[in-house]
Amino acid sequence: MVVRHDVLVVGAGLAGMRAALAAQAAGADVAIISKVYPVRSHSNAAQGGINAALAPDDSWESHAYDTVKGSDYLGDQDAIEILAREAPQAILELEHMGVVFNRDEEGRLGSRNFGGASHARTYFVGDFTGQAILHVLYEQLVHSGIRAYNEYFCTELLRDADGAVSGVTAFDMRSGEVSAFSAGAVVLCTGGMGRVFEPSTNALICTGDGTALAYRAGTALMDMEMVQFHPTTLKSNGALISESARGEGGYLLNRDGERFMRTTAPNAMELASRDVVSRAAQVEINEGRGVDGCVLLDVRHLGAAKIMERLPQIRELALEFAGADMIDAPVPVLPGMHYEMGGIRTDVQGATPLAGLYAAGECACVSVHGGNRLGANSLLETVVFGRRAGEAAAAFARSRPAQPAPESSRADAERALRALVARGGHERSAKLRLEMGQVMTRRVGVFRDDAGLREAERTLVGLRERYADVEIQDKGTLFNQALVAALELDFMLDLARCVVAGALARTESRGAHTRVDHPRRDDATWLKHTLCLATPDGPRVDTAPVSITRWQPQERKY
Repeated sequence: MVVRHDVLVVGAGLAGMRAALAAQAAGADVAIISKVYPVRSHSNAAQGGINAALAPDDSWESHAYDTVKGSDYLGDQDAIEILAREAPQAILELEHMGVVFNRDEEGRLGSRNFGGASHARTYFVGDFTGQAILHVLYEQLVHSGIRAYNEYFCTELLRDADGAVSGVTAFDMRSGEVSAFSAGAVVLCTGGMGRVFEPSTNALICTGDGTALAYRAGTALMDMEMVQFHPTTLKSNGALISESARGEGGYLLNRDGERFMRTTAPNAMELASRDVVSRAAQVEINEGRGVDGCVLLDVRHLGAAKIMERLPQIRELALEFAGADMIDAPVPVLPGMHYEMGGIRTDVQGATPLAGLYAAGECACVSVHGGNRLGANSLLETVVFGRRAGEAAAAFARSRPAQPAPESSRADAERALRALVARGGHERSAKLRLEMGQVMTRRVGVFRDDAGLREAERTLVGLRERYADVEIQDKGTLFNQALVAALELDFMLDLARCVVAGALARTESRGAHTRVDHPRRDDATWLKHTLCLATPDGPRVDTAPVSITRWQPQERKY
């Protein structure tokens, strides 16, 4: 099958759906292609809320400064200003679409405190905000009539004779049929790559597919070493315990019942920036003041009524997977991999250096998060820059109409997949994926050093060599999940190498990247982005300047 549209959006989470709706509103014939149904996208997992300076005593400038400070001054300030300026209108648009945000006693939109913010500017729906927004946007998608190709796995970006991106090849997981999708512009909105680490708060589908496709096509990946470790995840399975628990007034305690954030961040305490809280919690654990490798999250003082109103989902998660009912017991938590601040380098319109290719959401790096993302800025990024990318892609497609992909593109992709399925071998994707995730967590975690990073690099090189011996035991075409797992692992091995390469190159500590052998932030040398470019021998690291508009780097204090 060869299909043609003006704009093809790859990924159906919040960024993807917002991009598709914006592109259609701009007059384009739009389609979405996704490896899962839209309402199964990982945007579901966002719990705490979405930021905007809506209150009379707040301002977009304050929101922007908090974001710049939170980024440890690595965020591009032109992009951050756009994020903060456009946030109020984005929230109101969602509310008018039908998102039922919590309201205060006077019936106005109610907000909560979140880490690193100087105002209570996080608007929320209980502790399942992402799910609420996702379903409302899906309603808009269905109403729009935008074509959705669900349960298709993209394998390659197509290029035209001039080098512009002109579509993708993908296979229908339900039948195994391979298709070529032609487009005047492609928008990658494929989400994060959290499953490069094990465990992770990310869903199993978060394997960085779009990020790897762009990397292989020649686009730079920016700041890949900046991996966020959320302070409060469950030890058993990495499940996220939302920052909303601390936003509502929860405490973090060590084994002696001490609120250890008093020492690290005496003003903000548990609501310091996430990297600060994660490091403090990991220090307590490393120095023996934890409880079974965890610290304790205590919200008992909030009372059962408030917990059930504001935190019902995380209470259920803690009860089911940790055996702790937060109404009457502290919950054991520890820092866990949560979010990739880096990604496909784009401008503020979502455009990459490759003509015709755009990106938005977690797979992209615009860069509004820099070295550390503030909680509740991620949902905001998806709708602000998803809209911008969709509009820009539609404009580009008008100037360069899609040409039908040659049949040879589809045939080549099909031959490659059939060869992968047919080959023999002695390795299993699941085993290699687990080894990759474990070494990344162990050596590229909250604290890093040269020796550990070198060990991770050697392990990843070895895993890449062993990947050539992976056998796919399922030789069928219908829902061949073994084939999908092998393709995902192929992508993740590339991305893991980029994370390690960036971490080795950045010989300083900034934001979520903490080098114990280079413990200080070095603005003279490293106030710049890292760029990873693909070569036959692995990633090559280059650098790019940080955009500074008004806020000069200062020491971060909370």
